[in-house]
Amino acid sequence: MSSHPPTHSDTADRMRERIATELDRGRRRSQGLTVDALDEEELTAQHSPLMSPLVWDLAHVGNYEEQWLVRAAAGQEALRPDIDILYDAFENPRADRVSLPLLSPREAQDYNARVRSRVLDALERAPMEGGSPLLGSGFVYHMVIQHEHQHDETMLATHQLRSGDPVLAGAADPAPVVRTEPPRGEVLVEAGPFTMGTSDDPWAYDNERPAHTVDLPAFWIDASAVTNAAYLEFMSDGGYDDPRWWTEEGWNWRLSSGKQAPAFWSRTGDRWFRRRFGLLEPVPAHEPVQHVSFHEAQAYACWAGKRLPTEAEWEKAVRHDPATGAAQRFPWGWEEPGERHANLGQRTLRPAPAGAFPAGVSPRGVWQSLGDVWEWTSTAFAGYPGFRAFPYPEYSEVFFNGQYRVLRGGSWATHPTSVRATFRNWDFPSRRQVFAGFRCARDAGEAE
Repeated sequence: MSSHPPTHSDTADRMRERIATELDRGRRRSQGLTVDALDEEELTAQHSPLMSPLVWDLAHVGNYEEQWLVRAAAGQEALRPDIDILYDAFENPRADRVSLPLLSPREAQDYNARVRSRVLDALERAPMEGGSPLLGSGFVYHMVIQHEHQHDETMLATHQLRSGDPVLAGAADPAPVVRTEPPRGEVLVEAGPFTMGTSDDPWAYDNERPAHTVDLPAFWIDASAVTNAAYLEFMSDGGYDDPRWWTEEGWNWRLSSGKQAPAFWSRTGDRWFRRRFGLLEPVPAHEPVQHVSFHEAQAYACWAGKRLPTEAEWEKAVRHDPATGAAQRFPWGWEEPGERHANLGQRTLRPAPAGAFPAGVSPRGVWQSLGDVWEWTSTAFAGYPGFRAFPYPEYSEVFFNGQYRVLRGGSWATHPTSVRATFRNWDFPSRRQVFAGFRCARDAGEAE
């Protein structure tokens, strides 16, 4: 073993190796959710107006990779400039994409392979330090890796919305069994400042930046996400039929939608079942509730005498270590997520029960804040003080219009490269196809 410290060249080589590995993992996952799982008819069909045909997502990740890694990063000529408009998410609403002259599954595979070949060739010579902000610390490669995994999670939502027999391997697999007694009660987060966001994480998007100080009053936050059993109590108490618990906007949504339970739930006699990737199964009591909208989460919290946490409260409870005053990258510290920390990366196709992954608990005692289910917060999506759009405004800035609510923490479907304690997701408050749940909070000093 060499006694010499690593050189800049060694570091760059390790970064290139990691990037190549992660690019391959993302593509294997995309293939597994498309051409390895479904025939051409199913891939080109639109299973819900909320989602794209799966074949659109497959070619879109390749086109995005071409635009950023072949053209912008490597400075090479475009392979297929003629298809850019077809795979522009802002030019083509999801409901309209099925009518576009899309590449067939075979054509999409061939195109993606050509793009990847050029990317890997250019990666061997790409600078990893210094130079442009786009290339420095491998940012543009990290962005593309995360982009594909985010579309893979979107593809999983499409699979959940499709009808028919199960096609995903592991649909009936049990959730992780590393579990203690379910955590109970709440965690007190004392008043004071903490560092929110980041300025130096090479994987962070523009909306996570810059790091800034936020001073919060004391508050309580649930130790774990709201479970199916707890949510069923709200339902049994007539929560869906009592306007006291709903905001005006939420109640209007409840009436117009007619919803009476989380998405994909159905009742037979006195038992509730859920449909999960084509499999009908009893609703598991101890798993976090998922497929609920912001409005449903907000109504439950009100019924429980609480509220949803703000985005800043969620982040402080999850990553701030009161013993050191430091803001950690993950709830458990700085070690990258592993199987003992969180339910991430589609290892199972469901949330783990409350009390799983004791190695992933935050310093304050918040359980399973990364993985399992995205968690709704009460905060509207907006830029942090000093926000600067990079590398393009359509990733974040165009959504700073007050219509979206922030979700935090990732789900069982989120890849580890795409989640950290600063990561921000957002969606319309009415959306339920995302793998979203919630935990509650309340001001300190309120009666317990």
